[in-house]
Amino acid sequence: MENILEINGLCKSYEGFALRDVSFALPKGYIMGFVGQNGSGKTTTIRSILNMAHPDSGKISVFGLDSRKDSVKIREGLGIVFDSLYLADHLDAKHIEMQLRPFYSDWSKEEFFRRLKAFGLPDNKPVGEFSKGMKMKLMIAAALSHNARLMILDEPTSGLDPVARDELLDILTEYIEDEERSVLFSTHITADVERIADFITVLHNGKVWFSGTKDDLAESYVVLKGSEEDLPAAVREKCIGFHGYRNGFEALLPTDHLAGLPGELEHEKASIDEILVYIAKEDKNERASQDTAV
Repeated sequence: MENILEINGLCKSYEGFALRDVSFALPKGYIMGFVGQNGSGKTTTIRSILNMAHPDSGKISVFGLDSRKDSVKIREGLGIVFDSLYLADHLDAKHIEMQLRPFYSDWSKEEFFRRLKAFGLPDNKPVGEFSKGMKMKLMIAAALSHNARLMILDEPTSGLDPVARDELLDILTEYIEDEERSVLFSTHITADVERIADFITVLHNGKVWFSGTKDDLAESYVVLKGSEEDLPAAVREKCIGFHGYRNGFEALLPTDHLAGLPGELEHEKASIDEILVYIAKEDKNERASQDTAV
């Protein structure tokens, strides 16, 4: 399986935060959901891929090219969509097309205006007057007009209404149909990831907590519930984000430790949202233990 994006050992430190040994790969022809709570390092990773942030160490390869040495060549094949419009608000789509055209050797004016028409976007209205959904479609139209092979989206569905979100997800699914293009899709709306992603990378506190297929993630963890009295101590040690309350407990448990559980305990597959919540609870549990120890 050929990878369109490879990240190996990426490290980047800021005051109060650091990416630590981030490694994952996105195969050609697939969509990867890039998830994690705010501050986990998703945007820093994306900025590093785009050569907007300079890693302290590690290597990033896009289309088999080095992200630092070959950044100009790589940019030709990237379609970038951020959560806010990066184009001049006072210009209309006609003028934006003229601005963008010189930056891409494979730019197609015809494709740009075909996409505008397909998306129902006017070409004679200042884009600053567009709704958020319309702005998102405009950025996607631009990304699709120079034969981009990798689309990178940073929180694109944040603030979109359900109809606009649905349209965007359909566009991304159509985009990879030829199996030559891929999408890295950073979002905190995990329902979108569960709908269209093939692969998922979970980033937590600047480190990769999981990276693999969506099916592997779904099969790897369950939410365990029941009475603490029925929970074996050995299993309790494997629980993630354990939360006890008056009538029982809840925790995330790797499916490797399901064998031999007492019948009184209940479990069900964990959603991505639940996984993120229990990871965050585990942090709180660890901090509480440290405070108690002090």
